[in-house]
Amino acid sequence: MAETATEAAPVVVTAAILVIGDEILSGRTKDKNIGYIAEYCTQIGVDIREVRIVPDIEDEIVAAVNALRARYDHVFSTGGIGPTHDDITADSMAKAFGVTIDHDPRAVAILTDHYATGQLNEARMRMARIPAGADLILNKVSKAPGFTLGNVHVMAGVPSIMQAMFDEVAAKIPTGARMLSRTVPVGMGEGRIAKQLGEIQLDYPDVSIGSYPKMLDGSFATDIVLRSRDEARLDEAARAVEAMVAALMQANG
Repeated sequence: MAETATEAAPVVVTAAILVIGDEILSGRTKDKNIGYIAEYCTQIGVDIREVRIVPDIEDEIVAAVNALRARYDHVFSTGGIGPTHDDITADSMAKAFGVTIDHDPRAVAILTDHYATGQLNEARMRMARIPAGADLILNKVSKAPGFTLGNVHVMAGVPSIMQAMFDEVAAKIPTGARMLSRTVPVGMGEGRIAKQLGEIQLDYPDVSIGSYPKMLDGSFATDIVLRSRDEARLDEAARAVEAMVAALMQANG
């Protein structure tokens, strides 16, 4: 749960992403939501700590929901709230929270207003089934709403719809201090900087320092990414890395 803000420790808000769907696990559908949500959360001050992908199996969904909602401040769920028989997310959420589920008058009104007379069939009405006690997440794209139950935000899997829903969710949830980052590009491979970089990490235990290898013009290179909520410490650590790189470059001619 969210850490209490103190002079030394800014508020940290944590979250997990739960992706639901056999089509993701089979590779038939390539997920586009995880990266979007993670990047969005970084910008608003929410730390994504875990991602799980589960099949369209009720027991699997229930177990994942209950584990994640107990561990993190928010759970962002995508997938499985459409009109077909395998869209079982809403029922699974109700079971996880131990509440009933039925056609929600608010959701029914939204769908009735959206569809032409005679077009709101039994399958589409499935999208109006909402667990008891949930708040609706409005959907400006295709109208069928998602919902928030406790600290779990249940959204569609279609990226354009999910993104519209996530705008609604992000506007309402409490957030924490933003994680800041600096990137130091290095024109040499990781093996040549590993020892010195490890020493800098020991000097700055409050700054996360990651090393990411890449190819640049046919040669090995590295991006060193530093992350912290304390801008002064982040800048200080970045300067230490830059000085280390400069010294190595000079030593190697």
